[in-house]
Amino acid sequence: MARLALKVKTQRRKQNLLKDLAAGKKPHHPTRVYNRCKLCGRQGGYMRKFDMCRICFRELAVKGKIMGIKKSSW
Repeated sequence: MARLALKVKTQRRKQNLLKDLAAGKKPHHPTRVYNRCKLCGRQGGYMRKFDMCRICFRELAVKGKIMGIKKSSW
């Protein structure tokens, strides 16, 4: 439940930041906006390209759920 509340709070902060930037205003606290994983809410190890953390990325990549990604072996 706590992770869900953090995800919602982060999304709200991002929306407010974008709204302020679109209106031409200077945001009050731009450093408080940070990225969280869309699936689990983790903030560390975030990958912008996929909008998820490294752990969720690896789980989905191994299952084949992410297009164009396959496990490497050598």
